[in-house]
Amino acid sequence: MNAAVNRRILVVTAVHAPSARYLPEAWSSLRAQELPEGWEWHWVIQEDGTTDAVVPHVPDDARVTFRQGRPGGPGVARTIALAHSGGAYVKVLDADDRLTPGALARDLAALEDEPGLGWATSRVLDLLPDGSTVGFPGDPEGGPIERGAVLDHWAANGYLAQIHPASLFVRRELLTALGGWMALPASEDTGLLLALNAVSRGWFTPEVGLLYRKWQGQATGQASHVDPAEREARMAVVEARARSLASFRWNYPAAG
Repeated sequence: MNAAVNRRILVVTAVHAPSARYLPEAWSSLRAQELPEGWEWHWVIQEDGTTDAVVPHVPDDARVTFRQGRPGGPGVARTIALAHSGGAYVKVLDADDRLTPGALARDLAALEDEPGLGWATSRVLDLLPDGSTVGFPGDPEGGPIERGAVLDHWAANGYLAQIHPASLFVRRELLTALGGWMALPASEDTGLLLALNAVSRGWFTPEVGLLYRKWQGQATGQASHVDPAEREARMAVVEARARSLASFRWNYPAAG
């Protein structure tokens, strides 16, 4: 990896036609980010499909790459987006969400300051249709998150993690070593988060880093997302993967 790419944050966004109208807001929040001198970001927008509905909303900027592909879900779109730009770090930004000022710089600082951490997350607020925001109860204290802590909390609290995977910032080498996002119809980001926590320590920033839009067309609001049989199957696979990784004692960073 050359020096320029080594100091790049790859921002990946999976988008489908219904959420494309929110891309300009995501773009505005990304454009407002300030990074330390010598660092840059590159935004890869990957459509989960090949429609004509997304491209009108894609910003005209050299720092933005737009690609399309056959439908496979947001996890597939994010993973294939990794092929289109380099970068030492990967930041998730869903098409309908918005970063808060300083979010990227805080994520970067956490991992640059501590090479032993593999990933970072931050506090998230729900962004409601009327423009108001709502916080999540039970946010952890700011600072390191030990290996296994996310899985333990998730398993004991009805498959709800104490941190939000939509705010993930991760070392690219660790992300690719785990194969990217899980091949699931949903909860692919939770599956990745638990896998990351099974093999590495992470970080939680208590400042709000993401506004998570709640709207009628979002995938997590559909009936299929909460179908009990499918949900149990997804959770079983997510948990089995995380526990298997933990049992293998594979660590990041690798022991010298």
